[in-house]
Amino acid sequence: MKAIIKTGGKQYIISEGDTISIEKIKDVNVNDEISFDQVLLTYNNGDVNVGTPVVANAQVKGKVLEIKKGKKVTIHKFKNKVRYRKAIGHRQIQTKVKITAIA
Repeated sequence: MKAIIKTGGKQYIISEGDTISIEKIKDVNVNDEISFDQVLLTYNNGDVNVGTPVVANAQVKGKVLEIKKGKKVTIHKFKNKVRYRKAIGHRQIQTKVKITAIA
């Protein structure tokens, strides 16, 4: 069974047993069980359920494996003719989740 979920402003195609890296989820710790209720589509052996905008009574459950910082993204600012240059780095906090069930 496969599904498309929406979390953190992004959409992910998932199936049971997948491990995905998503944006930080508030008030979640390692080894916590979480559920995603914004399921946009489910697919099971040719049976497709498309939500308007979400599928009713569909839920995806997962387990938090780790919370870590992602790769550094460097932002460069530059203004022409005024000798202004600036480089800023940012590391987004990500949550690694293993999908346990799609219902």
